Amino acid sequence: MIFKVLYQEHAEEAPVREETKTMYIEAENVREVRSKLADRNYNIEYVQELSEGHLDYEKQSEDFKVEKL
Repeated sequence: MIFKVLYQEHAEEAPVREETKTMYIEAENVREVRSKLADRNYNIEYVQELSEGHLDYEKQSEDFKVEKL
């Protein structure tokens, strides 16, 4: 499954909407996504499992890239 992760790069700073970044990760579940990102100092705002239709939509973006962790 592919998950969309919305995050802030610095966990110690207050979240700012304009600073929210997105990454896509392949994993079995949300817990696995969070464990793969545990060593990074990210403030993870939201992890969303992408349905097939939503994934097809996201692939249309030039910024779409599945991270290899």
